[in-house]
Amino acid sequence: MPPNFPEEVEIELGLDEASDSDALRQRLGKKLGVAPASLPEPNILRRSIDARRGSVHFHLIVGLGTTATETLGGAAPREATLPGPPVVVVGDGPAGLFCAYELARHGLPVTVVDPGKLVQPRRHDLKALNQGGTVNSDSNYCFGEGGAGTYSDGKLYTRAHKRGSVRDVIELLALHGAPEAILVDARPHIGSNRLPKVVTALREKLASVGVKFEFGARVVGLLQKVGRVSGVRLADGREIEARAVVLATGHSARDVFVMLAEAGVKLESKAFALGVRIEHPQPLINRIQYGRFADHPKLPNASYRVAETVDGRGVFSFCMCPGGFVVPASTEPGELVVNGMSLSRRDSPYANSGLVIGIEPADVERAGFTGVLGGIELQRRIEQAAFAASSGALSAPATRVTDFLARRASTTVPETSYIPGLTPTDVGPVLDAAGLALADRLRGALGAFDRKLRGYRTEEAVLIGVESRTSSPVRVPRDPVTLEAPGFSGLYPCGEGAGYAGGIVSAALDGQRVARAIAELTGTVTVS
Repeated sequence: MPPNFPEEVEIELGLDEASDSDALRQRLGKKLGVAPASLPEPNILRRSIDARRGSVHFHLIVGLGTTATETLGGAAPREATLPGPPVVVVGDGPAGLFCAYELARHGLPVTVVDPGKLVQPRRHDLKALNQGGTVNSDSNYCFGEGGAGTYSDGKLYTRAHKRGSVRDVIELLALHGAPEAILVDARPHIGSNRLPKVVTALREKLASVGVKFEFGARVVGLLQKVGRVSGVRLADGREIEARAVVLATGHSARDVFVMLAEAGVKLESKAFALGVRIEHPQPLINRIQYGRFADHPKLPNASYRVAETVDGRGVFSFCMCPGGFVVPASTEPGELVVNGMSLSRRDSPYANSGLVIGIEPADVERAGFTGVLGGIELQRRIEQAAFAASSGALSAPATRVTDFLARRASTTVPETSYIPGLTPTDVGPVLDAAGLALADRLRGALGAFDRKLRGYRTEEAVLIGVESRTSSPVRVPRDPVTLEAPGFSGLYPCGEGAGYAGGIVSAALDGQRVARAIAELTGTVTVS
């Protein structure tokens, strides 16, 4: 009688055993107390690096058995079977794209509209942004096909497992060209060089079943009929009739919040975070995290995550990019915003991360920015201060960490991955331009971070301003059951811009959730 093996087994492998199938079998056999030859074919389900306790090794969850898995990507999108107007999805970022995919799985007609450009032509505007400081308000690192995530790394790690099937989102990305490693890595990552092809493949798949896409199409108004949102009005004067409208416009679509407020849609202020990018030499971060194993060829460039509470507000790392680049993420002229990204190989000589301070609605009001859009005005004030501190062409204000802690301006700064270049100065007054004393909170946290990551506080590290688009300062309330905006039947706020997500995967999950709510309302809930 064959042994009764567990479905999953957790084991640890040394760095030199990582690609050795015999070592894997030996370790499994030892843990289960059986001969390695008697084991069924092992299948790695999850892989992570454990660098705690002074030792570095791989932690694996291994599946045993040869049971066939379901087809990658689950149910496919299909041609629309329901007559009548489409569901109009406003925004082609992860929330909008995965909403459209889920709607097409249910056979609903869909039209996606976005004010930006297709993902490949966006590259020309990014080049102009990096090399000349020219900001195209509709096509930049935040706006255009694929949304902000396309050219800012493609990190897929999320804690939003209760919001839907994370596995479904990951599989769909892998099905459309993302590396299969994302199916097993504990912190999956695609890379900004690969994401454009993935986004293009998703769009082409949806177009093949009749989903329509309109780019360069800015929504400026909502149509209403018999107490229900019935479509959208575009800047060119056209009107598109809709059975439902999904707003998946992202955290930086400030014009949409103004449009909604003018239409009488209820908005709420919400907490967000704002700060700087910190950039270190990547070898330094590797030494801090891996110690004596830092140069091992099997190890990727190291990442980190830090958090501290200072004066009642959280200060934490955000969107850490090992082997990455700092990029200009401005969306409007006269404002300076930075973000981080990395390519699939993560082999830049620099590591960067957001270091941001939590801001509550009460903080915004105390600083004199009133109303539900006060958080946006606070963001804008600090972004304008960063632009004013620049030497031009989106060169970013920057301060060595050691100078920042000493409350002085830098006269020189280290080499950087940031293509427009850095302006040596003091980022403290930039952070404090809105009157919230954010610089002192950041100073307090940097000391704590250095105690956790010895060597983090160094003159080789530079603070680059400002990282201000971590999330939306505004939430668009929605009914907890129907997911519609109260008083606006047929209008579905969705994703990061509406305040219901915080990254690529959580935005995709929210898009799917909204799509299922619409499908249930129309009675098309069976996915074949």
